[in-house]
Amino acid sequence: MPELPEVETTLRGIAHHLNGACIREVIVRRHDLRQPVSKNLSAIEGQRFTNSARRSKYLLLGIDDGSTLLVHLGMSGSLRLVTPAAPWKTHDHIGISLDNGMQLRFHDPRRFGLVLRLSGDPMRHKLLSSLGPEPLGDEFTPGSLAAVCAKRNSAIKLVIMDAMVVVGVGNIYASEALFRAGILPRTPAKRLSMKRIARLVAAIREVLADAIQAGGTTLRDFLHTNGEPGYFRQQLFVYERKGQPCRVCGTPIRHAVIGQRSTYWCPKCQR
Repeated sequence: MPELPEVETTLRGIAHHLNGACIREVIVRRHDLRQPVSKNLSAIEGQRFTNSARRSKYLLLGIDDGSTLLVHLGMSGSLRLVTPAAPWKTHDHIGISLDNGMQLRFHDPRRFGLVLRLSGDPMRHKLLSSLGPEPLGDEFTPGSLAAVCAKRNSAIKLVIMDAMVVVGVGNIYASEALFRAGILPRTPAKRLSMKRIARLVAAIREVLADAIQAGGTTLRDFLHTNGEPGYFRQQLFVYERKGQPCRVCGTPIRHAVIGQRSTYWCPKCQR
């Protein structure tokens, strides 16, 4: 599944092509995504994209009529900029032609993504209204995480993957952040000291920032807007490295399923 760094990479790849561009045509080849594509999507024809932003793993594309396109890439989705004459791929479901000669294509083989046209404040939409703070924003602090951890006896990995606690810390990045912070994934959240929580907050920020800089993780289905995969995968320390030597101490990496998600850690570096 595309995670926060992949979505941020996508945003940075498309924003300068979209912002200020006039929408010439909207083509919807298939409506039946996770939620049906908004029936009034074609109403944005003749309007301009005014801004592009990200909230958690959602893209918010502002339109000058005051509406917003809410886009989620689901498990296998991607956005590409092509020319309108480019051949349509089998799972290209939506195309938005622009006056700059480009066309934004929404591609989603599994159809778990979303393309919705919202009116009013998009942050009041049910998909966004209950989300926690952005991990790279000022609201995510050791104090805010400690306040949550004090009430939770569940594994810390599950806590930091809870989007109501902090958004965008998916399975890969949770494992990697816990490794950097030296914390075992199963550690009950309320047993963590403030010092360890502060280290974890810093590690979450660092691993996500590094992944964004590198262009995201090389997941099987994720591609940059130019069609190239991300490159963060080669920097991973524990994720999907079961039995391989730790890059720091040489101890074999261990694996378990926590909360139905594959989890990896070094038994020596993490305590």
